Amino acid sequence: MNNIKVLAIETSCDETSAAVVQNGREVLSNIISTQIDLHEKYGGVVPEIASRMHVEKINLVIIEALEKANLSLDDIDVIGVTYGPGLVGALLVGVVAAKAIAFAKDKPLVPVHHIEGHIAANYIAHPTLKPPFVCLIVSGGHTHLVMVKDYTTYEIIGRTRDDAAGEAYDKVARAIGLSYPGGPKVDKLAKEGNKDAIKFPRAMLDEGYDFSFSGVKSAVLNYVNGCKMKGEVIDNEDVAAAFQSSVIDVLVTKTIRLAKEKNMSKIALAGGVAANTGLREAMTESCKKNNIQLYYPEVLLCTDNAAMIGCAAYYEYLQGTRAGMSLNAVPNLPLGKK
Repeated sequence: MNNIKVLAIETSCDETSAAVVQNGREVLSNIISTQIDLHEKYGGVVPEIASRMHVEKINLVIIEALEKANLSLDDIDVIGVTYGPGLVGALLVGVVAAKAIAFAKDKPLVPVHHIEGHIAANYIAHPTLKPPFVCLIVSGGHTHLVMVKDYTTYEIIGRTRDDAAGEAYDKVARAIGLSYPGGPKVDKLAKEGNKDAIKFPRAMLDEGYDFSFSGVKSAVLNYVNGCKMKGEVIDNEDVAAAFQSSVIDVLVTKTIRLAKEKNMSKIALAGGVAANTGLREAMTESCKKNNIQLYYPEVLLCTDNAAMIGCAAYYEYLQGTRAGMSLNAVPNLPLGKK
């Protein structure tokens, strides 16, 4: 079949998104309805609110994606949908919508792992990129070091043992008075600070490929609370810079080490924290020193979106992956099922 068109749906957290992707890498439309303003007042995503908003937006977003691509459901060849991991209520909205369309139009239904989608965002941004390569996935819920062996085959080499990097960013942001989402705000503030002004720990820097960010998060909270108790002025810029430096040092060091150990000449970044300018700059510099090619998506494709799900669904479809009407949301779905 030529020009396979995938209608993809993504509702794993607080973005309601639908996209039409042709042949895996050509994005015909990518519609994203975000809920950031709603959740900002609570300091984080409220699952029940997220689910209700997905219900309100899902049909409108799908219709808009089809209209922008100038297609109807009859022109679509495959329905792809995120079925995990994520918030169970949010995931269910997307899964039910995808199943309904697949059933009504008798289209193949392809389930997609959310992290697989983040990896696939790099294929859209870089049309010549092919596996194998090392991928660092960093987001609010995940920090993984993965060997991408083929388009649908992955080996997890390292993962966080506690907080994800993005989760630590949000908690530190709250501690220094920044609103949700905290990651981009910490990144911006860090540019104005001195990363050497405060010494925060770099956990597990020389121990394997797993990560731990609860220690640096706690160190920042203890520092801030200690300053408040002593009546000392807190330089938020320095706190942000020192914290970011600690996290990025660990991420970059382990990723480069893995690439060299596996004789990989390509590294890709994926996930929301892949949009962090400090991480991009540090990884770019380190890759140049080690003669490694670095890939990362544009900022829009780093955040949750359906285009990346459509890309992943295309390659899963080619591999023969299909789901029936019994497909359910799996909030703790592990990567690397093959």
